[in-house]
Amino acid sequence: MKILLRGCSDYESSLARLACRGVADLERVEPAVREILAAVRAGGDEAVRAATERFEGRRQEQVAVPEPRWRALANQAPSPVRDALAEAAERIRRYHEHQREPGFRYEEDGIVLGQRVRPIRAVAVYAPGGKARYPSTVLMTAVPAAVAGVPRIVLVTPRPTPEVLCAAELAGVTEVVDAGGAQAIGALAYGTESVARVDKIVGPGNIYVACAKRLVFGAVDIDSIAGPSEILIVADDQADPAVVAADLLSQAEHDEDAYPLLVTVGEPFADAVVREVERQLAELPRREIAAASLAANGCCFVAGDLQEAARVADVLAAEHLSLSVADPEGLLARIGAAGAAFLGQATPEAAGDYAAGPSHVLPTGGAARFASPLGVYDFVVRTSLIGYTPAALAAQADLLGRLARLEGLEAHARAVAIRRSAGQDPDEVS
Repeated sequence: MKILLRGCSDYESSLARLACRGVADLERVEPAVREILAAVRAGGDEAVRAATERFEGRRQEQVAVPEPRWRALANQAPSPVRDALAEAAERIRRYHEHQREPGFRYEEDGIVLGQRVRPIRAVAVYAPGGKARYPSTVLMTAVPAAVAGVPRIVLVTPRPTPEVLCAAELAGVTEVVDAGGAQAIGALAYGTESVARVDKIVGPGNIYVACAKRLVFGAVDIDSIAGPSEILIVADDQADPAVVAADLLSQAEHDEDAYPLLVTVGEPFADAVVREVERQLAELPRREIAAASLAANGCCFVAGDLQEAARVADVLAAEHLSLSVADPEGLLARIGAAGAAFLGQATPEAAGDYAAGPSHVLPTGGAARFASPLGVYDFVVRTSLIGYTPAALAAQADLLGRLARLEGLEAHARAVAIRRSAGQDPDEVS
């Protein structure tokens, strides 16, 4: 893990490089992804099965899993697993119920104005199934959709396990598709014989999934283009180096491409954290993955003071921002961009990953500058409501006509004027 002191030659250049970490090399895989998507669009289920056999080495009997079968498999999850998932699902549900939007309606000078909010009709939640299984991701994506009132929620994941399917059942999933990668995204976006197309696809995946989501956007909506997971810990000298090291490793063990980042106010503390990272790393079951992440992307900025630490944090706009400082609320007020903020040393990132309540699907790669965590608002569409009485239109007709003619749109102006002069020949309306 590299330590960078404020004022050294690499400090600002490393910060600038990390600020651009969200630029994924999607172009590298785009030709292959386009080929897969085109095949699925033309060949349906058989193309999905062929891609699955090619990339996963297995031949599927069915792409869409029959409901009785997947619910029976869900029941095979051990009772302690079901109990833990049920408790997490309830906490996630309670949090997201606060995000419901009722819409609004009001009247102004005879004009009815408002906004109608309704759930999207069909969404798909993608859960990765490569190096690890993530029933938590099923909860974190499907529960907000269910709270929003989405009637059709499709889980798509390769080789769904009883634990994943148990989470799906608890979260309100209505259909399960056994597929992964770009072929799964194609099936959802275009539809196949057994998978009806959806309106939106959410959830994280590998580079092929990310590229496929970008390419099908427009045919369907998507939540984001997810990159490698990341944590930025801001720690003062009062923090416990062992706790900070544990949080860095909890991120590093996700994936070799994960970003475990740290900002401290003093070099002695930074050295203590690095020593703790090395000590704890030796005992981790996934130490090879964590070690690769630390070697490739681990970085510690020694900022000197909390004002500079806040600047670094704002530039990096991290997915997970952990504030292990004496006054986390005060420091957060200085930081504008973060996906999820973990306040104080007693708050591990793992709480947000599993059971605190907010969705753990967060903007990565600096996208927290303009994007938000996945929530109920991602599963609804809004309709503007506008209704004029004849008197209200008459009062505004001159204004509307002037604005229309300002832009050279005479038909717009006449569409207003003809309503004031009902019964006249449209050619006589000026």
